[in-house]
Amino acid sequence: MDQDIAYRRAARRVEAQLAFYRHAMIYVVVNSLLVAINFLKNPGHLWFPWVVLGWGTGLFAHGLNVYSYRWFSTRRERMIRQELERESQTRQTPAS
Repeated sequence: MDQDIAYRRAARRVEAQLAFYRHAMIYVVVNSLLVAINFLKNPGHLWFPWVVLGWGTGLFAHGLNVYSYRWFSTRRERMIRQELERESQTRQTPAS
């Protein structure tokens, strides 16, 4: 039972990582094209940095969402255990 839960959790993390890799690859390809278009069509006015910065912020947030479990997993597990303990205590306490 626990192995099944661990497997599903690991599978979700892998899917999230693959989605992040796809996002990063699309970011690189599309922004490369936008840079080329900007330099070819209007080199006097550089607008591509705004796109790179805006989308890069979103990509950074996506990466934090995907990989933050490595930094905060112990804290998260501790909070889950505390919440489970609270729930079990409220179930054991008879209602007045």
